Amino acid sequence: MREKLDVNGVELCAETLGDPRDPAILLIAGAHCSMDWWDEELCARLCAGGRSVIRYDHRDTGQSTASPAGAPGYGFDDLVGDATGLLDRLAVARAHLAGISMGGAIAQRVALEQPARVASVTLIATSPGMRPGARPDQDLPPMAPALLAHHTRPQPAPDWSDREASIAAIVAAQRRLAGEGAFDEPRVRELAARVVDRSIDVAAAQTNHGIVEPGRPYRDRLPEIGAPALVIHGTADPLFPPGHGEAAAREIPGSELVLLDRVGHQPPPVRTWDTVVPALLRHTAAGPDL
Repeated sequence: MREKLDVNGVELCAETLGDPRDPAILLIAGAHCSMDWWDEELCARLCAGGRSVIRYDHRDTGQSTASPAGAPGYGFDDLVGDATGLLDRLAVARAHLAGISMGGAIAQRVALEQPARVASVTLIATSPGMRPGARPDQDLPPMAPALLAHHTRPQPAPDWSDREASIAAIVAAQRRLAGEGAFDEPRVRELAARVVDRSIDVAAAQTNHGIVEPGRPYRDRLPEIGAPALVIHGTADPLFPPGHGEAAAREIPGSELVLLDRVGHQPPPVRTWDTVVPALLRHTAAGPDL
């Protein structure tokens, strides 16, 4: 069921899938990404494995409340609060959190600040202590040279009011981040079209998360995370090279690390689902208090 919910004074669009009596997995998308980046078939496989799935649009994405492009009326702390606020609205006392990139940062913060709400965390293509807009710590590997060169060259913004230009820009961005042999252009183009068509404001969605106030540092607190942690990371991630995932797995006690061969900074591609889905189902197996 998809619905718009009042959460922390804004409207968040959320979808619940599967049997609500099953253990809940809250899927948290990355920066600039709506719930659509969590593939429907991937969600269906998790539901078939006995999980209830929740996915949602961050502020400024999809059908959730949008601020003017270039002027987000919130910070990263608010995005963190939205995750638990959404669980409150859905009457979910405790959930498994699975976040990709910025969503993984949200999962880390919630696990530290609201441990009673977190049954487990799964961190996908993220970095330990990540904060939007803040540089990773110097002990972590830098982004790949080609991606760094792209980011350091002035780039004219696409015309976000033009549907085809918006789709093309999103596809190009995904191509830069994908690992070799892990980019399915027809599938990504179809998804990008759905993202553009569902967005209240494409310009806000593609701009604002990169300029929000990043919130307080928290990497030094990662050893305090008591929830079971699964770290999934691509070996070809150009934004956060695999050393980021390895560091997260070292710093969060008892973590399991799963490396995906030739996968970049992207949602797990279809060819990895036979690895990713069983790993997620094992990791989120119901405990005695769920």
